[in-house]
Amino acid sequence: MSNQPQKESGKHQDGVIYAPWERRFSKVLTPFDEFVHGQTTSGLLLMASAVVALMMANSFFYETYSHILHTLVGLNIGEWKLEMSLHHWVNDALMALFFFLVGMELKREIMVGELSDLKKAALPIIAAIGGMVVPALLFFSFNQEGDASRGWGIPMATDIAFAVGALVLLGNKVPKTLVTFLVALAIVDDLGAVLVIALFYTKELIPMWIGIAALFVGVLMFFNTIGIRKVTPYLLVAVLLWYALLQSGVHATIAGVLGAFSVPARPKYDPGLFASRLKELMERFKTGLDSGKNILTNNQLQAVVQSLETDVNYVQTPLQSLEHHWHVPVAFFVIPVFALFNAGVPLQFESWSAVLTNPIVLGVSVGLVVGKFIGIVGACWIFLKLGLTQLPTGVKFSQLAGVALLAGIGFTMSIFVAELAYASTHPDFLVMAKVGILSASVLAGMLGYVWLWLVSKQAT
Repeated sequence: MSNQPQKESGKHQDGVIYAPWERRFSKVLTPFDEFVHGQTTSGLLLMASAVVALMMANSFFYETYSHILHTLVGLNIGEWKLEMSLHHWVNDALMALFFFLVGMELKREIMVGELSDLKKAALPIIAAIGGMVVPALLFFSFNQEGDASRGWGIPMATDIAFAVGALVLLGNKVPKTLVTFLVALAIVDDLGAVLVIALFYTKELIPMWIGIAALFVGVLMFFNTIGIRKVTPYLLVAVLLWYALLQSGVHATIAGVLGAFSVPARPKYDPGLFASRLKELMERFKTGLDSGKNILTNNQLQAVVQSLETDVNYVQTPLQSLEHHWHVPVAFFVIPVFALFNAGVPLQFESWSAVLTNPIVLGVSVGLVVGKFIGIVGACWIFLKLGLTQLPTGVKFSQLAGVALLAGIGFTMSIFVAELAYASTHPDFLVMAKVGILSASVLAGMLGYVWLWLVSKQAT
């Protein structure tokens, strides 16, 4: 039997088997697939969710929207019961998945990414620190007394999806190293936000549950040490860790970061072994072709393909595999749902002048737009002048200043911190904080985009 691919009614072409209509559907689906995996898409979807939330909160749907937020959902097993509103399930449970992805990105960047080389990491690290400290101080300067001061952590955060999305919209007008710098800055910023949440935005701590949570962290690290690669054991313990932190007073989403840092970052096969295994399997596959081409009836080909799938999984680290698989559900489900449940701010105020001069609104908006810019640009300028670091290849200082403006887009993490600071004690403060976040994020995004567009135009 010849091994040359056959052409049957146009179904076989160059060894590829096409079902009827498949190629026509592929032409329709391919642009959508490219759109879904584009770097700007998650930011656009997040923006759309925020707009929908704002529309629902400022229309006749408000009562329905509010009812959905406060609908109680519980789990009951015998006498054990866990009941929270949908709003809390989104913020305390679903967002743990977001922090899980953030934790994996942090681990990868620290191990092999931009943060693994101290020389490369120095500039984004110092930029992130400056971009956290100055906004917090500016907020505190507007809100020095009372419970309003609890919001000092709100303007510290940068929304990586929005910021990177805005930068990527400029295309070839900005160097890729500038995008890399912003990503590294935002990841360090996320780490700072996680530490702030863990240390300063906690309820009354319960030592017994903290001890139980520490035990579960130890179990996860033990799994990593002894080489367990299956996801299921980590998932089960991570869920128990989440519950323990929920009861302890430390915000439960921190379980996502702790779980991420326990994910193995070592492959089972090194590349050399995989190459030899691949060569062996290809020889077996070619031999199997002689006994029949239909893989449904060819046990040898099936066995080779299954072995190849196993080997492909073994040459990848669980860290990179999980990060790849979790990106889409987090970017296209978790974050948009979070925005839908948290961006709905009623905007029917008696006096907008009173709102725009509110100390919390001013603290958040000035902190994000002005504080981020001064903090990032100032810290980078000082360290560059002292010769302690250097600009990324192909990046001008004026472009770095544009990135400093984009870093003022603090949507997701800023709203999250605002919920922690004010939701349980001062809902009116929370509304003011969200007004500041939304207005500042829009302004920062527009200013940053226009700045970088003008700078790139001058360069040409």
